Amino acid sequence: MRNTIVHAVLWLFVINLGIAVGAGLYETRITVPQWLSFTPGSGFRWNPAAAREANVGLRFWVYVTTVPLTLLTLASLVGAWGSPEPVRSWWLGAAGAALVDRILTLGYFIPTMVKLMRGEPGPESAAAAKARQWVRLGYLRHAATLIAWLGALEAFGLMYRSSG
Repeated sequence: MRNTIVHAVLWLFVINLGIAVGAGLYETRITVPQWLSFTPGSGFRWNPAAAREANVGLRFWVYVTTVPLTLLTLASLVGAWGSPEPVRSWWLGAAGAALVDRILTLGYFIPTMVKLMRGEPGPESAAAAKARQWVRLGYLRHAATLIAWLGALEAFGLMYRSSG
């Protein structure tokens, strides 16, 4: 029974990370430019109304990563310990990278976006600068998620090769 649960956690972890990687790329390329735009001469402009209207945090991310990926990351940290080598190393590495993503997301990205959507950074230029920083640091978060996904895929492959 424990083996079945451990395998299911890894399956779900891989699937959820894959969705998170794809959705993160989509958000960066398609959605964020609607919130943060650049025009020559006037520079960057933050549009809090567009961000509030999209409200991707409550419409999408909370159901895909905020809750599920956080729980799957914690379950992976537990489940990986009982796995045989080299599955354990890859899975723990993936869970560690996902944990970095979760800490960044919960500690910086969500609170910062909430403030940006409320218009809290102050004048428009300050909001645009804060939004640009949020975007730039997002690449670090995307890298952590991609590393986690690739590590989880390797652990997944090793688990199924070793089990026959």
